[in-house]
Amino acid sequence: MPAAASSTPGKVWLVGAGPGAADLLTLRAARLLAQADIVLHDALVHPDVLALAPQAIHVPVGKRGGRPSTTQRFINKRLVDAAHRHARVVRLKGGDPMLFGRAQEEIDALRDAGIEVEVVPGISAVFGASADALQSLTQRGLSRSVILLTPRFGEGESRHDWARPAAAADTIVLYMAGRSAEPIREGLLAAGLPPGLPAIVVENASLPGERIQAGRLGDLPAMTRALGDGPALLMLGAVYEALAGRRADGEAVAA
Repeated sequence: MPAAASSTPGKVWLVGAGPGAADLLTLRAARLLAQADIVLHDALVHPDVLALAPQAIHVPVGKRGGRPSTTQRFINKRLVDAAHRHARVVRLKGGDPMLFGRAQEEIDALRDAGIEVEVVPGISAVFGASADALQSLTQRGLSRSVILLTPRFGEGESRHDWARPAAAADTIVLYMAGRSAEPIREGLLAAGLPPGLPAIVVENASLPGERIQAGRLGDLPAMTRALGDGPALLMLGAVYEALAGRRADGEAVAA
């Protein structure tokens, strides 16, 4: 039976679910999940993470590229409604809420409704992927700059020139890009990057099903062809030369 609406709204926590593995959650995130009345979660949050909130109502509100997804406006409304019915509301977001998670739209909607909101950071996918690959994003003499970006743009947004700032960085990390490898390759080549630039694709970072494909910028479409349904990052730069070289020598790279 649903909880009755309250004149005094509860509190909403925007919680980072990390890159995938449940034991990479922060202690604060795990505690809040164990105390939550309701959890509104992204599509790619791992079941082991949701299992940390067995007492809570679980509401999927995820977005998947190219698939039916919950609109952001509806998610905002669900959060406000949940806070009027429950004292402890967790909005569980993959990675870190403040990076490509549309957190600001949810924060603003909750504030406008007079609802208290707090953010609990999480480990972003890029750090889980780097840990799995055993390769630092920065490296003395090779990489002094890292750019995190997404080439995707939402409905109603104008197209943006993502390739030019990407080409200016030493290490490039592309989020939400696994299904767009061909236009990404063409965009980076047009921005002046060489086709031989080392690249890796990491799928399901930190999880048992994690896979790492290594190659070169020119190989990106072939590298992503076998991707499954898991979240994937494209990562490029001179720091990945050793991984790309092992792939060229025939050594297995996938974990």
